[in-house]
Amino acid sequence: MKILGRVAVFPVIPERIARLHELAYNLWWSWNCPAQELYSVLDAQLWDAVDHNPVRFLSQVAPAKLEEAAGDKAYLENFDRVLEDFDHYMHPDTPTWFKQTYPELLDKPIAYFSLEFGLHEALPIYSGGLGILSGDHAKAASDLGLPFVGVGFLYPQGYFTQRIGRDGRQEAIYEKLHFSEVPATPATTPSGEEVLLWVDLPGRRVYAKVWKIQVGRIPLYLMDTDVDPNQPSDRDLSARLYGGNEEIRVSQEIVLGIGGVRALRALGINPAAWHMNEGHSAFLGLERIRELVQGEGLDFAQAREVVAAGGIFTTHTPVPAGNDAFSFEMMDKYFGNYWPQLNINRDDFLNFARQDTQWGTRFSMTVLALRTSGEHNGVSALHGEVSRKMWQFLWSGVDPEEVPIDSITNGVHTQTWLAPELEVLYARYLGSDWHEKLEDPALWEAIKTIPDKELWETHSLLKEKLIDFVHARIRRQRIELGEGTNEVQASDNLLDPKAFTIGFARRFATYKRATLIFRYADRLQKLLNDKDHPVQIVFAGKAHPADEPGKYFIQRVYQYSREVGFEGRIVFLEDYDMNMARYLVQGVDVWLNTPIRPLEASGTSGQKASLNGSPNCSILDGWWPEAYNGANGWSIGEARTYQDQETQDEADCQSLYALLENEIVPLYYDYDANGLPAKWIAIMKEAIRTVAPTFSTRRMVKDYTSLLYISAIRHALNLNAGGFRLGKELASWKALVANAWQDVSLYAHAPQDTKLALGAKVKVDAQVRLGRLKPEDVSVELVSARDDNGKLLDPKSIALTLVSGPDTNGVYQYVGESEADTGGSLVFGVRLLPSNPSLLSKHEMGLVRWA
Repeated sequence: MKILGRVAVFPVIPERIARLHELAYNLWWSWNCPAQELYSVLDAQLWDAVDHNPVRFLSQVAPAKLEEAAGDKAYLENFDRVLEDFDHYMHPDTPTWFKQTYPELLDKPIAYFSLEFGLHEALPIYSGGLGILSGDHAKAASDLGLPFVGVGFLYPQGYFTQRIGRDGRQEAIYEKLHFSEVPATPATTPSGEEVLLWVDLPGRRVYAKVWKIQVGRIPLYLMDTDVDPNQPSDRDLSARLYGGNEEIRVSQEIVLGIGGVRALRALGINPAAWHMNEGHSAFLGLERIRELVQGEGLDFAQAREVVAAGGIFTTHTPVPAGNDAFSFEMMDKYFGNYWPQLNINRDDFLNFARQDTQWGTRFSMTVLALRTSGEHNGVSALHGEVSRKMWQFLWSGVDPEEVPIDSITNGVHTQTWLAPELEVLYARYLGSDWHEKLEDPALWEAIKTIPDKELWETHSLLKEKLIDFVHARIRRQRIELGEGTNEVQASDNLLDPKAFTIGFARRFATYKRATLIFRYADRLQKLLNDKDHPVQIVFAGKAHPADEPGKYFIQRVYQYSREVGFEGRIVFLEDYDMNMARYLVQGVDVWLNTPIRPLEASGTSGQKASLNGSPNCSILDGWWPEAYNGANGWSIGEARTYQDQETQDEADCQSLYALLENEIVPLYYDYDANGLPAKWIAIMKEAIRTVAPTFSTRRMVKDYTSLLYISAIRHALNLNAGGFRLGKELASWKALVANAWQDVSLYAHAPQDTKLALGAKVKVDAQVRLGRLKPEDVSVELVSARDDNGKLLDPKSIALTLVSGPDTNGVYQYVGESEADTGGSLVFGVRLLPSNPSLLSKHEMGLVRWA
């Protein structure tokens, strides 16, 4: 038949439990196990069959089961308890953290743009770490009560379903996601009309419908282009995550950035801060500039200052090739009618986001995002360092360590990833209200008081659940492949619940080196098949459909899992998703991570594992250098970057084998007189104690708020006030400084090649010619640092004091002093910087003059 429409038909829910329908449409249930149990206990088999989607579940559950539940006293007690918790969460008796801390900013929304949101397996609109982070960020924003809205896509085909063929090759299968069966409702304007926005693409106008997904207290607004009157090709624009060619990609990002701004305007939402999670949404900065140029009469430079004031940009990609960039020809095609609306010409438009790369000159989405935001950050301390070096060319006069890109290390949403069994255990020893202060390290000292036996028994139970899951998943895989009865039955004997179990699950990008542990197959076989100390490894993960090397890595791991000497000790689970991830991070004994340092921007899977008591064995990359303390897991290799990849692979592989053979596996099997691996349990407790508070999204979102969001909101309010007076003044002042900088000169006198006693004062004086500038336009600083064989450590800066000038030659005199407060070799320098109270960073303009 020709299908004209589709609806989900729900049985009539008895009035006593009618709020099951309301609860299904708020993703609060996704991180509250008792809420999920209200559905699963009605029909556990159906609950699994619908991927734990309560909306779809309610459309298929037998009415008789609902009637039975409505008359079941025990079920009703649980129902009332869950709904009471839900109501209390949505309408708390005490103010949320944000309301307590920033009550004056409750009406200043923060808009968070991301290409993907990983909220739950019921909504397969995420591919990996970026999406999971976005979902966890949104949940924590809800927990903390931020005035927060998310903007993205509701992909009808989501990310692909993975199937592994007989030869181990990944197959990508796309299945239609019916919006009538997911917890999404049409978003409406303040007057109650459904939102349908538009953007212009070459030769046509493309429309997008906006859907609303409620995530606790905060909404996500997700766009879909599969609507009339779009052409068939445009209906598919939002069909798949990371699908199609470069033209589809630029079209998607136009809809996300430009369309996302228009969606919020139609909804009556006027954000005070705009957070771009990666560069995919960077076109939103251009749209906001266009609004000010067309609607408020600002010129491009003035509008850019106003827009950047409220802009936040988070970069996740530590390699140039991973940052979206489009050819100038592509930009001509898609923006030829757009840049005139900005009142600038083609050259100014293209140069605004210009990046010269090994692939030629490109229009960089990361450069665009950096230029249209005032706050920038990487996602771990190491990634912040890498990012400052990568993008230093935008601040050419600034040393890499002072490039204004900060770092906020990623975290995980505790309730989403913590095993229910551990939730109960933690509440017993941390206190019933531990969720409200879980980011406080002092709270987690109580982990030490959990009896070893209780923690070990809980972990052993979770491990058995994982192995049961593995058996069921491998059995299904083998049946789908048409394997024989013996192979299918053998699925139930693949892993040993008593054997040491390693987990490795993530996106199969080649830099993550999933096959590193197989480098010396004979040595690994010996480790796996040790009679007294057996080892087993569970692998899972997807490669991008266009990533042939990544797909080859999957094939090799799968082929190893079916070879003699590995079979039964190595398994590869197909179709990695959030459901599988929970089993893995909650059930393995150790979490393995082997990226090429420093290419792992942050990573969060190991944080989830340690939260559940599974220590990390990882390269010192991403978040792990900040977490590793020598007692909460293991570090592979050295904290260094290699010039030769073969050398790095060899060194890291040898380090990994040595750790497993000599430390990790023997320690796991070292049982005491009570039948417990006490030394291993001590490491488990230390992993929980150190990782759980510091690497939670509750801590992370508090950091984003206090370090970036509030600053952006207040800066934007200042520049917007009085008809954008400060914004206009700042743009004019920057133009003046930029034109006058060539005439600025600086000379200084400081001690050279001398010896000083500790605590002695280093005195300097400087002579400055400012040309057309005034002393209030600049700051003069004495900078000191320790010289460690050419590497400058612990830099400090002190403002010099203007003491006279200008003299007849236009010279100003500055003086100052610094204390030699540390031993060793000290170096000094004097520099001149632009200075203005409206600058977010003293290095914002990238202008520096050294004496």
